[in-house]
Amino acid sequence: MTVTGEQGTDLVAAMADVVTAEAGPSEAARTLSAPIVEGMWATGLMRFMNPAEAGGSEPTFAEMIDTWQRMAWLDGSFGWIGIANLPSSAAVAAYLPDEGFREVFGSADRVTMGGQFAPNGQGVRVDGGYRLTGSWQFGSGTGHSQFVCAGFLPIVDDGFVFDPDGQIQLLAAVLPRDEVTFTDGWHVQGLKGTGSYDYGVTDVFVPEHRVFNLFVRQPHRGSSPAFRMGLMAITAAGHAAWALGVAESMLDDVRDIALAKVRMGDMETLAHKPSFQRGYAHHLAMWRAARLLVVDTFTRVEAAVGAGEPLTASHRADMRMAATYATEACREVAQWAHLAAGTTAIREGSRFERAFRDLYTGTQHAFISEKTYLESAQVALGLVEDHRGL
Repeated sequence: MTVTGEQGTDLVAAMADVVTAEAGPSEAARTLSAPIVEGMWATGLMRFMNPAEAGGSEPTFAEMIDTWQRMAWLDGSFGWIGIANLPSSAAVAAYLPDEGFREVFGSADRVTMGGQFAPNGQGVRVDGGYRLTGSWQFGSGTGHSQFVCAGFLPIVDDGFVFDPDGQIQLLAAVLPRDEVTFTDGWHVQGLKGTGSYDYGVTDVFVPEHRVFNLFVRQPHRGSSPAFRMGLMAITAAGHAAWALGVAESMLDDVRDIALAKVRMGDMETLAHKPSFQRGYAHHLAMWRAARLLVVDTFTRVEAAVGAGEPLTASHRADMRMAATYATEACREVAQWAHLAAGTTAIREGSRFERAFRDLYTGTQHAFISEKTYLESAQVALGLVEDHRGL
């Protein structure tokens, strides 16, 4: 069934009560709770970003960003699942060859993808596919996924394989859950409810039709410009939107705290202190500027691609810079909000306390690290023509 006529934010709003109620149980279980997963399927949220052929709505970048932001505003782990499961399923549905699409998405009514696309495995080329061996960390959303994605380097005659542009080829495999060995490892400070387990495989055969090039931008399915911008662009938008959502929740919560809290020795609420007012205005403006940058950058590039223009290295550098900057800005917002809230911020069990831990965990991700700035700057300065990882 194709999801049409509803915005992603409407689907998220329909889940607000269950997400709020299950945030604590998800943290305790270290994976998203069954009621939340069921809610994602019942509302249609889990397949919302898929190509139409896989029951999705093919949302625009603005719609994706709004949806991810609202998910993360409710709960950081819920939001992280949104930027893990939803794009993984969408990419697999868009880029797998026809036989692989039929095998994976025809196997069940509910197909969830999790895992890691970084090439931490090697696949020896054999007749009909690859013999895959490797180990992957932080497989986000694998706690409840029927299929697991795994990036790898193909090996032929004991050597690497190269794409037509001379770059070492990087592929992604789609594995049924029962072929994967989970080693867990998910004992962390924040994002505890995401089931981001470590996993591995040893000499597992993966047919060629369940493999696609990690940097492919020619979808087999889906007419949205997003699928012609590739998985890197979608992932970047997700990281930015997630950080914006968590930081927004902290701004909202510290506002509510300040309007009610009177600190020891004060006569008025925290909201009446000039230092709080200045800090609140500054960081609210910082958050709004970061969000405007993200939405403007991604929608501008999307419009260009939709009009038939090629996706350039400059386009991709702009998107990655916007995502990384927004993440850093949101981290500063979170730090200020945490300090401004005083001892209220350190009490366990609140969304505010959980959001702080989640944000400082999520911002450790390599995808929005300093390396992104360096590679983007080299493109902007004309020092290199391209960095394919952008």
